[in-house]
Amino acid sequence: MRSALSFPYLNVYIHEVPSPTLETHWLGFANSTDFRASLTQALQLGRQLQVKGWIADDRLLGAVRPRDLQWTHEKILLPLDTIGLQRFALLESSDTLNRLTIASMYHQASPDVRFEIQRFDQISRARAWASGLV
Repeated sequence: MRSALSFPYLNVYIHEVPSPTLETHWLGFANSTDFRASLTQALQLGRQLQVKGWIADDRLLGAVRPRDLQWTHEKILLPLDTIGLQRFALLESSDTLNRLTIASMYHQASPDVRFEIQRFDQISRARAWASGLV
């Protein structure tokens, strides 16, 4: 695992083995502008590397506005489908309201994408599954 991008509220890592996998590790709240800009950069990196897995570690993610969740569906998840993503591992936010609203967005997005979305409680299991080790 190597660091690819770093922001005060988000770190992005690349796992190269056995298949290219991107990991977003949220460190806290990001305002709408920063949230969108950092995810856009992560998506661009994912495109360049032709990632097959994505790990969204949302455990420390702060509140996300509904319009930013809709944007994520349209501008991140749908494009991930077109680049050939196969597995999307989610570690849900520890904040109850945040967890419910984000889970709803992923539930709504599921029929629109071909990649598999799975929830995990442990980062090690999420990494193994998303990268294709299991």
